[in-house]
Amino acid sequence: MDSKTARAELLKLKNELVSLSEISEEARATVMLDQQSVGRLSRMDALQGQAMAQAAERQRRSHIQRIEAALQRLDTGDYGYCVECGEEIPEKRLKVDPAAAFCITCAR
Repeated sequence: MDSKTARAELLKLKNELVSLSEISEEARATVMLDQQSVGRLSRMDALQGQAMAQAAERQRRSHIQRIEAALQRLDTGDYGYCVECGEEIPEKRLKVDPAAAFCITCAR
């Protein structure tokens, strides 16, 4: 994968993740304790929904960090090479995950 295509794909993925993060901000907000307007089960559902939204946000942030690291590797000319062993990462793997930092062997 050439660097121009890789950069475009990485930036597209990053923008999508940032947009999802902005959209889900309300779902991650603190659940207010108001027993009169929300029953106990509804509050438990709201807390569970909040926890799931927060977990999804942590995963998005982690993926964004991986994307930013891949963009840095593009800038230094190290993109497409395993950060552990230095072997070239197969193009098929990079098409599936453009932020991949490890070859198949080292990723295990």
